[in-house]
Amino acid sequence: MNDLLGSMKKSCTCGELEKKHVNKQVILMGWVQKRRDHGGVIFIDLRDRKGITQIVFNPEINKKIHTKAQSIRNEYVLGVIGKVVQRPDNMINSNMATGDIEVLVNELKILNTAETPVFQIEKNVETSESVRLKYRHLDLRRPRLQKNILTRHKVSMVVRDYLNKNGFVDIETPFLTKSTPEGARDYLVPSRINQGAFYALPQSPQLFKQLLMISGFEKYYQIVRCFRDEDLRADRQPEFTQIDMEMSFVNEDEIIEIAEGLIKQIFKKVLDINLELPFKRITYDESIARFGLDRPDMRFALELCDVSNIVKDAGLNVFSNVVKKGGIVKAINVKGHSTFTRKEIDEFTEFVSIYKAKGLAWIKVKQDGWQAPIAKFFTDEKKQALSNCLNMEVGDIVFFVAASAQIANEALGQLRNQLARHLNLVNKNVYKFVWVTHFPLLEYDKVEKRYQAFHHPFTSPLEEDLEKLETALLEVKAKTYDIVLNGTEIGGGSIRIHSKGLQEKVLNALGIDKQEAQNKFGFLLDALSSGAPPHGGIAFGFDRLVMLLCQEDSIRDVIAFPKTQKAACSLTDAPSKISSRKLQELGIKVSELLEE
Repeated sequence: MNDLLGSMKKSCTCGELEKKHVNKQVILMGWVQKRRDHGGVIFIDLRDRKGITQIVFNPEINKKIHTKAQSIRNEYVLGVIGKVVQRPDNMINSNMATGDIEVLVNELKILNTAETPVFQIEKNVETSESVRLKYRHLDLRRPRLQKNILTRHKVSMVVRDYLNKNGFVDIETPFLTKSTPEGARDYLVPSRINQGAFYALPQSPQLFKQLLMISGFEKYYQIVRCFRDEDLRADRQPEFTQIDMEMSFVNEDEIIEIAEGLIKQIFKKVLDINLELPFKRITYDESIARFGLDRPDMRFALELCDVSNIVKDAGLNVFSNVVKKGGIVKAINVKGHSTFTRKEIDEFTEFVSIYKAKGLAWIKVKQDGWQAPIAKFFTDEKKQALSNCLNMEVGDIVFFVAASAQIANEALGQLRNQLARHLNLVNKNVYKFVWVTHFPLLEYDKVEKRYQAFHHPFTSPLEEDLEKLETALLEVKAKTYDIVLNGTEIGGGSIRIHSKGLQEKVLNALGIDKQEAQNKFGFLLDALSSGAPPHGGIAFGFDRLVMLLCQEDSIRDVIAFPKTQKAACSLTDAPSKISSRKLQELGIKVSELLEE
C-alpha cells in the first residue's frame, strides 16, 4: 500500500472533483482540514491549494485503513487512493465546489504528522497579527492568504504580458549600489573587500533606469524590490515591490496612456471589471483645495471650502488671528448630520489633533437658526456668505479648522476620510481612479532650513516655470503625475531632466554645489552630457495595488513574508546580532547603546 502511494503522483487536486468523476479511482494528497467521526465512519476534509474534498473511511470497506485513520488529526499530511462516489441528496454541500461528491478511501499513507496548530487554519482567524506573523507558514495555509498570494502572482503575469506586448524590455538593475539622496534613509551594506565603504540597497532603480534610456533601450520595465528605512504603517514595508517603467521620446500624456492601459488590463484579467478610460485628471493645487490631500478618495463628495476671506474679520479671534499670520480657515459641510452628538464631535476634535490642528469649530444648522458656540460672532451678512459658500441647509453640520495651510488642509482632508468611514460612505466594491498632476518641484524643510525635492531631484520642471528657478523656487511646478485609487496612491512618475545644465541648476537649488553634485551624481551628469534623450516613466506600488484588488487593509496581507511595524521578521527573528568575528572581517565595531 505505502509503496503504491509512494510510487504514484496525485491524479487530481482536492478542488476539481465533481459528478463526472463518479466511479473513478483517484489519488489525492493534502492536509487534513477537519476530522469528524460519525458513528464509526470517519469523514475528513482534505485540503490542498486548489480546494477541499471530503474523504471517507468506512470500516465496512476497509477495516484496517479505518483503524489507521483513527489516529489522524488536523493538519496531518495524507496520501489516499479511493473511489469517487455521489453524495446522498441530504448530504450535498452547496458551499463546497466538490460538495456533490466524496471519496471512499481504500488506501492510506500518513505522509507526516502535525502538532496542534497555534490557531485554526480557517478563513477568519481570531488571533493577533503578531502570532500570525510568527507562524507565517501556518498563516499562509489559510484560504484568504493563499488567494491573496495567488492574486499577486496573477497580477505579475498580466503586467509582464502587457508590457512585453507593448515593446518593453525587462532589464534587471543592481541591488548593491551607491547611496544617493532620494527622500528616505538608505539601508547600508558594508563591504568586506573595501573596508570602511558601504553599498546602499536601492530605494528605487531611478538612476539606473535613466541610464538605460541614455543607453538607447527606449522602453524598460522591471518588477523590482526596493528598500527604504522609514517609519512603517499599513501600506509601507522596509522592502517592497514596484512595477517600474521608463520610456524615451515621450511626454506625460503618452506615459499616462500606457499606464492606464496596464491598469485596465489588470482589472479585466483579475477582477473581470471593465474600467472606463481615460481616468479623471486634476492638478495638485486643485486636489489640495478641494480635498485637502494629494491622494483624494473620489468615491464620495464632502469637499472642502476655504472660508478665510469670509471669517477673517468676523470678530472671532481664533479665526482672524490665524488669517493675519498667513494661515487659512477651511470648512467641510456634512450634509444632513446635525444629529452628531457631543461625544462624536469630541472624537472628531481629538482625531484632527493627530494632524496638529489645535481645535475643531462647528456649526449645526437647525430649523430655528444656527446652533454653535461661535454662531454669535457672525452677522447676518456673514452667515449668508458662509451659507452660500458651503451650501448650508437645515440639518447640516459644518466643521472648521484654522491653522497654517499645510495643517488645515491635512487635518480637514483626513477628517473628510474619517467622516466617510464613520457614515459608511465608502463602498469597497467601487474603484475610482484619479491622476494628480503638476506637483511642486521643491518644498522647504523648516527644520533643516533648506529646500528638498518634492518627488526626487531628477524631476523636470514645467517649461513655463524655468525662470522661477532663479526667483521663486516654491512656485515652480513639475512634470509629475500620481495615480490615486480610492484615496491610496498606487503609482507616480515624472518626465526626467535630460539636460546636464538643468540638472545642475536643480541640484544647486537643493543646496548641492557642483563639487558635491559630481561626487554624488557624477556618473549621471556624465551620462547626461553624452546625448541623453527626453525620457520619463512611472512606478506602481505593486503591494498596494494587490492590496486594493484583494480588498485588504494592509499590504502585510498580500506579501508572503512581511516585516512587522518595527521592521522585524517575527518568523526568522531578523534582524539579529552578528558575531564579533564577522564584524571584524567587515572592519566594523559596534558600540553598546546605553538605555536612558
